[in-house]
Amino acid sequence: MNVTRAQQIAQSPDMKNVTYNGKSVYIEHVDAETATIHFLDNSENQQRVPVSQLAEH
Repeated sequence: MNVTRAQQIAQSPDMKNVTYNGKSVYIEHVDAETATIHFLDNSENQQRVPVSQLAEH
């Protein structure tokens, strides 16, 4: 995924189907080339990951 699309998804009120390493995630914030995410099955576990490793389905 590119940074512009990740920012659009993070700012959108609609839920998008985004995955990181095959697991569904929610993008909380995008900063340069990294995104703060949490897994949908564990909202307590936030991670910073490279935007390039996120995929939209």
